[in-house]
Amino acid sequence: MLLGFVILYLLVSIGIGLYAATRVHSAKDFAVAGRSLPLPVVMATVFATWFGAETVLGISATFTREGLRGVVADPFGSSLCLILAGLFFANKLYRMNLLTIGDYYRLRYNRTVEVVTTLCIVASYIGWVSAQIKALGLVFFVVTGGAVSQEMGMVLGAAIVLTYTTFGGMFSVAILDFVQITVIMGGMLYIGYIISGMSGGVGAVVSHAAAAGKLDLFPEAKMSEWIPFIGAWVTMMLGSIPQQDVFQRITSAKDEKTAVRGSVLGGSIYFAFAFVPMFLAYSATLIDPAMFGELLKTDPQLVLPTLILQHTPIFAQVVFFGALLSAIMSCSSATLLAPSVAFSENIVKGFFPNMRDHTFLWLMRGVIVTFAAIVLAFALHSEASIFKMVENAYKVTLVAAFIPLFAGLYWQRANTQGALFAMAAGLSTWILLEVLGTSTVWPPQLVGLLASAAGMVVGSLLPHFVGKPTPLPHPHAELHHHAAHPQHHVEK
Repeated sequence: MLLGFVILYLLVSIGIGLYAATRVHSAKDFAVAGRSLPLPVVMATVFATWFGAETVLGISATFTREGLRGVVADPFGSSLCLILAGLFFANKLYRMNLLTIGDYYRLRYNRTVEVVTTLCIVASYIGWVSAQIKALGLVFFVVTGGAVSQEMGMVLGAAIVLTYTTFGGMFSVAILDFVQITVIMGGMLYIGYIISGMSGGVGAVVSHAAAAGKLDLFPEAKMSEWIPFIGAWVTMMLGSIPQQDVFQRITSAKDEKTAVRGSVLGGSIYFAFAFVPMFLAYSATLIDPAMFGELLKTDPQLVLPTLILQHTPIFAQVVFFGALLSAIMSCSSATLLAPSVAFSENIVKGFFPNMRDHTFLWLMRGVIVTFAAIVLAFALHSEASIFKMVENAYKVTLVAAFIPLFAGLYWQRANTQGALFAMAAGLSTWILLEVLGTSTVWPPQLVGLLASAAGMVVGSLLPHFVGKPTPLPHPHAELHHHAAHPQHHVEK
Protein backbone atom coordinates (compact mmCIF):
# COMPACT_ATOMS: atom_id res chain seq x y z
CA MET A 1 0.00 0.00 0.00
CA LEU A 2 2.77 2.43 0.91
CA LEU A 3 4.63 1.93 -2.36
CA GLY A 4 1.40 2.22 -4.34
CA PHE A 5 0.60 5.51 -2.64
CA VAL A 6 4.07 6.86 -3.38
CA ILE A 7 3.69 5.99 -7.07
CA LEU A 8 0.23 7.57 -7.20
CA TYR A 9 1.45 10.70 -5.44
CA LEU A 10 4.33 11.11 -7.86
CA LEU A 11 2.05 10.72 -10.87
CA VAL A 12 -0.38 13.31 -9.51
CA SER A 13 2.48 15.73 -8.84
CA ILE A 14 3.79 15.34 -12.38
CA GLY A 15 0.27 15.88 -13.71
CA ILE A 16 -0.22 19.09 -11.72
CA GLY A 17 3.17 20.36 -12.79
CA LEU A 18 2.51 19.67 -16.45
CA TYR A 19 -0.90 21.34 -16.18
CA ALA A 20 0.80 24.43 -14.80
CA ALA A 21 3.05 24.41 -17.85
CA THR A 22 0.06 25.37 -19.98
CA ARG A 23 0.19 28.82 -18.34
CA VAL A 24 3.77 29.43 -19.42
CA HIS A 25 3.85 31.64 -22.52
CA SER A 26 6.99 33.70 -21.96
CA ALA A 27 10.31 33.73 -20.17
CA LYS A 28 8.79 35.98 -17.49
CA ASP A 29 6.03 33.43 -16.85
CA PHE A 30 8.63 30.69 -16.57
CA ALA A 31 11.04 32.57 -14.30
CA VAL A 32 8.79 34.59 -11.96
CA ALA A 33 5.25 33.31 -12.69
CA GLY A 34 4.32 36.59 -14.37
CA ARG A 35 4.62 38.49 -11.05
CA SER A 36 1.05 37.47 -10.24
CA LEU A 37 1.09 35.24 -7.15
CA PRO A 38 -1.23 36.09 -4.20
CA LEU A 39 -0.11 36.08 -0.56
CA PRO A 40 -1.10 32.47 0.32
CA VAL A 41 0.85 31.11 -2.65
CA VAL A 42 3.91 33.30 -2.01
CA MET A 43 3.90 32.26 1.64
CA ALA A 44 3.56 28.61 0.60
CA THR A 45 6.46 28.81 -1.86
CA VAL A 46 8.71 30.47 0.72
CA PHE A 47 7.90 27.80 3.30
CA ALA A 48 8.00 24.83 0.95
CA THR A 49 11.27 25.85 -0.69
CA TRP A 50 13.07 25.71 2.64
CA PHE A 51 11.19 22.87 4.29
CA GLY A 52 13.10 20.20 2.41
CA ALA A 53 15.28 17.18 3.00
CA GLU A 54 17.62 18.97 5.37
CA THR A 55 14.70 20.02 7.61
CA VAL A 56 13.01 16.64 7.86
CA LEU A 57 16.04 14.34 7.75
CA GLY A 58 19.14 16.49 8.24
CA ILE A 59 18.17 18.90 11.02
CA SER A 60 16.31 16.23 12.97
CA ALA A 61 19.32 13.88 12.86
CA THR A 62 21.74 16.65 13.84
CA PHE A 63 19.52 17.75 16.72
CA THR A 64 19.36 14.26 18.24
CA ARG A 65 23.17 14.21 18.39
CA GLU A 66 24.15 17.83 19.07
CA GLY A 67 21.02 19.58 20.33
CA LEU A 68 19.91 23.09 19.38
CA ARG A 69 23.49 24.33 19.30
CA GLY A 70 24.15 22.03 16.36
CA VAL A 71 21.26 23.40 14.30
CA VAL A 72 21.87 27.11 14.77
CA ALA A 73 22.45 27.50 11.03
CA ASP A 74 19.12 25.93 10.16
CA PRO A 75 16.39 26.64 11.24
CA PHE A 76 17.57 29.65 13.26
CA GLY A 77 19.77 31.23 10.60
CA SER A 78 17.64 30.24 7.62
CA SER A 79 14.33 31.46 9.05
CA LEU A 80 15.91 34.77 10.03
CA CYS A 81 17.21 35.01 6.46
CA LEU A 82 13.66 34.89 5.10
CA ILE A 83 12.37 37.37 7.68
CA LEU A 84 15.23 39.81 7.06
CA ALA A 85 14.82 39.44 3.31
CA GLY A 86 11.17 40.39 3.68
CA LEU A 87 11.76 43.32 6.01
CA PHE A 88 14.83 44.93 4.44
CA PHE A 89 15.22 43.69 0.86
CA ALA A 90 11.84 42.67 -0.58
CA ASN A 91 10.37 46.12 -1.16
CA LYS A 92 13.51 47.57 -2.74
CA LEU A 93 14.10 44.60 -5.03
CA TYR A 94 10.46 44.24 -6.03
CA ARG A 95 10.28 47.84 -7.26
CA MET A 96 13.14 47.21 -9.66
CA ASN A 97 11.08 44.76 -11.73
CA LEU A 98 14.02 42.46 -12.43
CA LEU A 99 14.09 38.87 -13.66
CA THR A 100 17.02 37.63 -11.55
CA ILE A 101 19.17 38.78 -8.65
CA GLY A 102 22.07 38.90 -11.12
CA ASP A 103 20.28 41.69 -13.01
CA TYR A 104 20.62 43.82 -9.89
CA TYR A 105 24.39 43.40 -9.78
CA ARG A 106 24.69 44.36 -13.45
CA LEU A 107 22.52 47.45 -13.20
CA ARG A 108 23.91 48.63 -9.88
CA TYR A 109 27.54 47.87 -10.77
CA ASN A 110 28.58 46.32 -14.10
CA ARG A 111 28.75 43.16 -16.19
CA THR A 112 31.83 41.82 -14.40
CA VAL A 113 30.14 41.98 -11.00
CA GLU A 114 27.05 40.36 -12.50
CA VAL A 115 29.02 37.41 -13.90
CA VAL A 116 31.12 36.77 -10.78
CA THR A 117 28.21 36.94 -8.35
CA THR A 118 26.00 34.81 -10.60
CA LEU A 119 28.65 32.11 -10.88
CA CYS A 120 29.00 32.11 -7.09
CA ILE A 121 25.23 31.92 -6.65
CA VAL A 122 24.89 29.07 -9.15
CA ALA A 123 27.78 27.17 -7.53
CA SER A 124 26.13 27.48 -4.12
CA TYR A 125 23.10 25.55 -5.33
CA ILE A 126 25.03 22.42 -6.26
CA GLY A 127 25.22 21.23 -2.66
CA TRP A 128 21.67 22.27 -1.82
CA VAL A 129 20.02 20.57 -4.80
CA SER A 130 22.24 17.52 -4.37
CA ALA A 131 20.99 17.18 -0.80
CA GLN A 132 17.41 17.00 -2.06
CA ILE A 133 18.30 14.44 -4.73
CA LYS A 134 20.16 12.38 -2.14
CA ALA A 135 17.09 12.48 0.10
CA LEU A 136 14.82 11.31 -2.71
CA GLY A 137 17.13 8.34 -3.20
CA LEU A 138 16.90 7.59 0.52
CA VAL A 139 13.09 7.72 0.44
CA PHE A 140 12.81 5.36 -2.53
CA PHE A 141 15.28 2.99 -0.86
CA VAL A 142 13.25 2.94 2.37
CA VAL A 143 9.73 2.64 0.92
CA THR A 144 10.74 -0.17 -1.45
CA GLY A 145 12.49 -2.08 1.30
CA GLY A 146 15.81 -1.83 -0.50
CA ALA A 147 14.48 -3.04 -3.86
CA VAL A 148 15.45 0.32 -5.32
CA SER A 149 18.99 1.28 -4.36
CA GLN A 150 19.71 4.78 -3.10
CA GLU A 151 21.66 5.51 -6.27
CA MET A 152 18.83 4.40 -8.54
CA GLY A 153 16.40 6.31 -6.34
CA MET A 154 18.42 9.47 -6.88
CA VAL A 155 18.24 9.02 -10.64
CA LEU A 156 14.51 8.34 -10.51
CA GLY A 157 13.82 11.28 -8.20
CA ALA A 158 15.85 13.68 -10.31
CA ALA A 159 13.98 12.59 -13.45
CA ILE A 160 10.57 13.14 -11.82
CA VAL A 161 11.35 16.62 -10.49
CA LEU A 162 13.06 17.55 -13.74
CA THR A 163 9.98 16.63 -15.78
CA TYR A 164 7.52 19.13 -14.34
CA THR A 165 10.08 21.83 -13.50
CA THR A 166 11.46 21.92 -17.04
CA PHE A 167 8.06 22.54 -18.60
CA GLY A 168 6.21 24.54 -15.94
CA GLY A 169 8.95 26.63 -14.37
CA MET A 170 7.89 28.91 -11.53
CA PHE A 171 4.19 28.31 -12.22
CA SER A 172 4.64 24.57 -11.62
CA VAL A 173 6.76 25.22 -8.53
CA ALA A 174 4.24 27.68 -7.07
CA ILE A 175 1.12 25.59 -7.68
CA LEU A 176 2.72 22.40 -6.39
CA ASP A 177 4.10 24.23 -3.36
CA PHE A 178 0.62 25.47 -2.52
CA VAL A 179 -0.77 21.92 -2.76
CA GLN A 180 2.14 20.31 -0.97
CA ILE A 181 2.27 22.71 1.96
CA THR A 182 -1.10 21.30 3.06
CA VAL A 183 0.28 17.77 2.93
CA ILE A 184 3.46 18.79 4.75
CA MET A 185 1.82 20.69 7.59
CA GLY A 186 -1.09 18.32 8.08
CA GLY A 187 1.10 15.25 7.79
CA MET A 188 3.74 16.44 10.23
CA LEU A 189 1.17 17.47 12.83
CA TYR A 190 -0.61 14.12 12.55
CA ILE A 191 2.64 12.16 12.90
CA GLY A 192 3.59 14.35 15.85
CA TYR A 193 0.30 13.42 17.51
CA ILE A 194 0.89 9.69 16.92
CA ILE A 195 4.49 9.72 18.14
CA SER A 196 3.79 11.87 21.19
CA GLY A 197 1.37 9.21 22.41
CA MET A 198 4.07 6.56 22.06
CA SER A 199 6.79 8.57 23.79
CA GLY A 200 4.85 9.74 26.84
CA GLY A 201 3.66 13.08 25.51
CA VAL A 202 5.27 16.33 24.39
CA GLY A 203 6.13 17.33 27.95
CA ALA A 204 8.03 14.12 28.61
CA VAL A 205 10.08 14.45 25.42
CA VAL A 206 10.88 18.12 26.05
CA SER A 207 11.84 17.43 29.67
CA HIS A 208 14.14 14.59 28.65
CA ALA A 209 15.76 16.73 25.95
CA ALA A 210 16.26 19.60 28.40
CA ALA A 211 17.81 17.30 31.00
CA ALA A 212 20.19 15.95 28.35
CA GLY A 213 21.26 19.50 27.44
CA LYS A 214 19.74 19.30 23.96
CA LEU A 215 17.79 22.55 24.39
CA ASP A 216 20.83 24.67 25.26
CA LEU A 217 21.16 27.05 22.33
CA PHE A 218 23.87 29.50 23.32
CA PRO A 219 27.44 28.33 23.99
CA GLU A 220 29.57 29.01 27.04
CA ALA A 221 30.93 32.53 27.54
CA LYS A 222 34.16 31.84 25.66
CA MET A 223 35.44 33.39 22.44
CA SER A 224 36.43 29.93 21.23
CA GLU A 225 32.77 28.88 21.53
CA TRP A 226 30.98 32.03 20.40
CA ILE A 227 32.90 32.82 17.21
CA PRO A 228 32.17 29.46 15.48
CA PHE A 229 28.59 29.74 16.74
CA ILE A 230 28.18 33.19 15.16
CA GLY A 231 29.88 31.95 12.00
CA ALA A 232 27.40 29.11 11.57
CA TRP A 233 24.44 31.40 12.25
CA VAL A 234 25.60 34.18 9.93
CA THR A 235 26.44 31.81 7.07
CA MET A 236 22.82 30.81 6.59
CA MET A 237 21.24 34.05 7.79
CA LEU A 238 23.13 36.38 5.45
CA GLY A 239 24.59 34.00 2.87
CA SER A 240 21.10 32.89 1.85
CA ILE A 241 19.78 36.40 1.17
CA PRO A 242 21.55 36.97 -2.20
CA GLN A 243 20.01 33.79 -3.61
CA GLN A 244 17.88 33.45 -6.72
CA ASP A 245 15.21 31.32 -5.00
CA VAL A 246 14.63 34.00 -2.34
CA PHE A 247 14.58 36.67 -5.06
CA GLN A 248 12.14 34.65 -7.21
CA ARG A 249 9.64 34.36 -4.39
CA ILE A 250 9.83 38.08 -3.73
CA THR A 251 9.43 39.09 -7.37
CA SER A 252 6.75 36.49 -8.16
CA ALA A 253 4.32 38.24 -5.81
CA LYS A 254 1.49 40.28 -7.27
CA ASP A 255 2.58 43.46 -5.47
CA GLU A 256 5.18 44.86 -3.08
CA LYS A 257 3.20 44.31 0.12
CA THR A 258 2.59 40.68 -0.81
CA ALA A 259 6.31 40.21 -1.41
CA VAL A 260 7.17 41.54 2.05
CA ARG A 261 4.44 39.73 3.94
CA GLY A 262 4.92 36.46 2.08
CA SER A 263 8.60 36.29 2.95
CA VAL A 264 8.12 37.22 6.62
CA LEU A 265 5.16 34.90 7.17
CA GLY A 266 6.75 32.04 5.24
CA GLY A 267 9.96 32.35 7.26
CA SER A 268 8.05 32.47 10.55
CA ILE A 269 5.99 29.38 9.73
CA TYR A 270 9.11 27.56 8.59
CA PHE A 271 10.82 28.26 11.92
CA ALA A 272 7.85 26.91 13.88
CA PHE A 273 7.41 23.74 11.82
CA ALA A 274 11.12 22.92 11.72
CA PHE A 275 10.83 21.79 15.34
CA VAL A 276 8.33 19.04 14.48
CA PRO A 277 10.91 16.72 12.81
CA MET A 278 13.30 17.41 15.70
CA PHE A 279 10.61 16.32 18.15
CA LEU A 280 9.91 13.18 16.13
CA ALA A 281 13.55 12.14 15.83
CA TYR A 282 14.30 12.72 19.49
CA SER A 283 11.17 10.79 20.46
CA ALA A 284 12.62 7.81 18.62
CA THR A 285 15.52 7.67 21.07
CA LEU A 286 12.99 7.32 23.91
CA ILE A 287 10.78 4.78 22.17
CA ASP A 288 13.61 2.37 21.31
CA PRO A 289 16.91 3.65 22.78
CA ALA A 290 18.99 0.63 21.73
CA MET A 291 18.05 0.50 18.07
CA PHE A 292 17.99 4.24 17.44
CA GLY A 293 21.11 4.79 19.49
CA GLU A 294 22.91 2.48 17.09
CA LEU A 295 21.40 4.24 14.06
CA LEU A 296 22.67 7.57 15.37
CA LYS A 297 26.19 6.17 15.17
CA THR A 298 25.86 4.60 11.72
CA ASP A 299 23.36 6.64 9.67
CA PRO A 300 21.35 9.19 11.70
CA GLN A 301 19.41 10.26 8.60
CA LEU A 302 17.57 6.92 8.80
CA VAL A 303 16.29 7.52 12.34
CA LEU A 304 13.04 9.22 11.36
CA PRO A 305 12.10 6.96 8.39
CA THR A 306 12.90 3.87 10.46
CA LEU A 307 10.79 5.11 13.36
CA ILE A 308 7.80 5.59 11.08
CA LEU A 309 8.17 2.26 9.28
CA GLN A 310 8.65 0.14 12.38
CA HIS A 311 6.52 1.85 15.01
CA THR A 312 3.47 3.36 13.28
CA PRO A 313 0.43 1.96 11.44
CA ILE A 314 0.29 1.93 7.64
CA PHE A 315 -1.89 5.04 7.44
CA ALA A 316 0.66 7.01 9.45
CA GLN A 317 3.38 5.75 7.12
CA VAL A 318 1.43 6.95 4.11
CA VAL A 319 0.92 10.36 5.70
CA PHE A 320 4.57 10.71 6.72
CA PHE A 321 6.10 9.71 3.41
CA GLY A 322 3.54 11.84 1.60
CA ALA A 323 4.64 14.83 3.67
CA LEU A 324 8.31 13.94 3.22
CA LEU A 325 8.00 13.59 -0.54
CA SER A 326 6.10 16.88 -0.68
CA ALA A 327 8.84 18.64 1.25
CA ILE A 328 11.69 17.22 -0.82
CA MET A 329 10.03 17.68 -4.20
CA SER A 330 9.02 21.27 -3.46
CA CYS A 331 12.53 22.13 -2.40
CA SER A 332 14.10 20.20 -5.29
CA SER A 333 12.10 21.92 -8.00
CA ALA A 334 12.65 25.38 -6.56
CA THR A 335 16.39 24.94 -6.11
CA LEU A 336 16.73 23.39 -9.55
CA LEU A 337 14.89 26.24 -11.24
CA ALA A 338 16.58 29.17 -9.49
CA PRO A 339 20.23 28.69 -10.54
CA SER A 340 19.23 27.62 -14.04
CA VAL A 341 17.29 30.84 -14.61
CA ALA A 342 20.14 32.90 -13.17
CA PHE A 343 22.76 31.23 -15.35
CA SER A 344 20.63 31.61 -18.47
CA GLU A 345 19.81 35.27 -17.87
CA ASN A 346 23.07 36.56 -16.44
CA ILE A 347 25.71 34.42 -18.12
CA VAL A 348 24.49 32.97 -21.42
CA LYS A 349 22.15 35.75 -22.50
CA GLY A 350 24.90 38.32 -22.00
CA PHE A 351 26.62 36.86 -25.06
CA PHE A 352 23.38 36.93 -27.08
CA PRO A 353 21.64 40.18 -26.06
CA ASN A 354 19.18 40.10 -28.96
CA MET A 355 17.88 36.61 -28.21
CA ARG A 356 14.14 36.23 -28.81
CA ASP A 357 11.92 35.53 -25.81
CA HIS A 358 10.82 32.11 -27.09
CA THR A 359 14.42 31.08 -27.69
CA PHE A 360 15.37 32.29 -24.22
CA LEU A 361 12.55 30.23 -22.71
CA TRP A 362 13.93 27.06 -24.28
CA LEU A 363 17.45 28.05 -23.29
CA MET A 364 16.36 28.10 -19.63
CA ARG A 365 14.82 24.67 -20.02
CA GLY A 366 18.01 23.32 -21.54
CA VAL A 367 20.10 24.76 -18.71
CA ILE A 368 17.79 23.12 -16.16
CA VAL A 369 18.43 19.71 -17.73
CA THR A 370 22.18 20.32 -17.73
CA PHE A 371 22.23 21.54 -14.13
CA ALA A 372 20.15 18.54 -13.04
CA ALA A 373 22.76 16.21 -14.56
CA ILE A 374 25.55 18.03 -12.70
CA VAL A 375 23.87 17.91 -9.29
CA LEU A 376 22.89 14.27 -9.80
CA ALA A 377 26.52 13.38 -10.45
CA PHE A 378 27.56 15.35 -7.36
CA ALA A 379 24.93 13.63 -5.20
CA LEU A 380 25.97 10.19 -6.40
CA HIS A 381 29.61 10.76 -5.49
CA SER A 382 29.38 12.92 -2.36
CA GLU A 383 29.82 11.39 1.09
CA ALA A 384 28.60 14.50 2.93
CA SER A 385 25.42 14.35 5.00
CA ILE A 386 22.27 16.11 3.82
CA PHE A 387 22.59 18.73 6.57
CA LYS A 388 26.25 19.47 5.79
CA MET A 389 25.56 19.76 2.06
CA VAL A 390 23.04 22.51 2.72
CA GLU A 391 25.00 24.21 5.50
CA ASN A 392 28.11 24.51 3.31
CA ALA A 393 26.20 25.80 0.28
CA TYR A 394 26.00 29.41 1.40
CA LYS A 395 29.62 30.14 2.25
CA VAL A 396 30.49 31.35 -1.23
CA THR A 397 27.51 33.73 -1.48
CA LEU A 398 28.21 35.05 2.00
CA VAL A 399 31.75 36.12 1.10
CA ALA A 400 31.10 37.24 -2.48
CA ALA A 401 27.52 38.43 -2.95
CA PHE A 402 26.01 39.68 0.31
CA ILE A 403 28.08 42.83 0.88
CA PRO A 404 27.68 44.13 -2.72
CA LEU A 405 23.92 43.58 -2.43
CA PHE A 406 23.52 45.19 0.98
CA ALA A 407 25.86 48.11 0.31
CA GLY A 408 24.33 48.74 -3.10
CA LEU A 409 20.89 49.10 -1.56
CA TYR A 410 21.77 51.03 1.58
CA TRP A 411 24.99 52.97 0.90
CA GLN A 412 24.92 55.52 -1.90
CA ARG A 413 28.71 55.74 -2.07
CA ALA A 414 29.00 52.04 -2.91
CA ASN A 415 30.33 51.74 -6.45
CA THR A 416 31.67 49.25 -8.96
CA GLN A 417 35.23 49.42 -7.69
CA GLY A 418 34.00 48.78 -4.16
CA ALA A 419 32.02 45.76 -5.33
CA LEU A 420 35.04 44.35 -7.16
CA PHE A 421 37.24 44.88 -4.11
CA ALA A 422 34.60 43.27 -1.89
CA MET A 423 34.33 40.16 -4.04
CA ALA A 424 38.08 39.82 -4.48
CA ALA A 425 38.83 40.28 -0.78
CA GLY A 426 36.01 38.02 0.39
CA LEU A 427 36.66 35.16 -2.03
CA SER A 428 40.46 35.19 -1.76
CA THR A 429 40.44 35.31 2.04
CA TRP A 430 37.87 32.55 2.36
CA ILE A 431 39.52 30.25 -0.19
CA LEU A 432 42.98 30.80 1.31
CA LEU A 433 41.81 29.92 4.81
CA GLU A 434 39.88 26.88 3.58
CA VAL A 435 42.90 25.59 1.65
CA LEU A 436 45.37 26.22 4.46
CA GLY A 437 43.03 24.67 7.01
CA THR A 438 44.41 26.84 9.78
CA SER A 439 43.52 25.77 13.32
CA THR A 440 41.69 28.89 14.42
CA VAL A 441 38.34 29.54 16.05
CA TRP A 442 37.47 31.92 13.24
CA PRO A 443 35.43 30.19 10.51
CA PRO A 444 36.93 31.00 7.08
CA GLN A 445 33.61 32.27 5.73
CA LEU A 446 33.21 34.71 8.64
CA VAL A 447 36.68 36.14 8.02
CA GLY A 448 35.80 36.31 4.33
CA LEU A 449 32.65 38.30 5.13
CA LEU A 450 34.64 40.82 7.17
CA ALA A 451 37.22 41.08 4.40
CA SER A 452 34.44 41.64 1.87
CA ALA A 453 32.98 44.47 3.96
CA ALA A 454 36.42 46.08 4.28
CA GLY A 455 36.96 45.73 0.54
CA MET A 456 33.67 47.47 -0.21
CA VAL A 457 34.50 50.42 2.04
CA VAL A 458 38.08 50.83 0.83
CA GLY A 459 37.26 50.31 -2.83
CA SER A 460 34.35 52.73 -2.79
CA LEU A 461 36.28 55.50 -1.03
CA LEU A 462 39.48 55.26 -3.07
CA PRO A 463 39.81 57.15 -6.37
CA HIS A 464 38.48 55.03 -9.23
CA PHE A 465 41.02 53.00 -11.15
CA VAL A 466 39.20 49.67 -11.51
CA GLY A 467 35.75 49.11 -12.97
CA LYS A 468 33.21 51.47 -14.43
CA PRO A 469 31.91 54.01 -11.87
CA THR A 470 28.21 54.17 -11.11
CA PRO A 471 27.12 57.02 -13.38
CA LEU A 472 24.27 58.57 -11.41
CA PRO A 473 23.96 59.87 -7.84
CA HIS A 474 20.58 58.17 -7.49
CA PRO A 475 21.23 54.59 -8.56
CA HIS A 476 17.89 53.22 -7.36
CA ALA A 477 15.94 55.44 -9.74
CA GLU A 478 18.27 54.42 -12.54
CA LEU A 479 17.89 50.77 -11.62
CA HIS A 480 14.13 51.01 -11.82
CA HIS A 481 14.34 52.79 -15.16
CA HIS A 482 16.61 50.16 -16.66
CA ALA A 483 14.58 47.28 -15.25
CA ALA A 484 11.39 48.64 -16.72
CA HIS A 485 13.10 49.38 -20.06
CA PRO A 486 15.82 46.74 -20.43
CA GLN A 487 16.16 47.38 -24.14
CA HIS A 488 17.69 50.78 -23.37
CA HIS A 489 20.50 49.34 -21.27
CA VAL A 490 23.75 48.73 -23.09
CA GLU A 491 26.61 46.97 -21.33
CA LYS A 492 30.13 48.11 -21.95
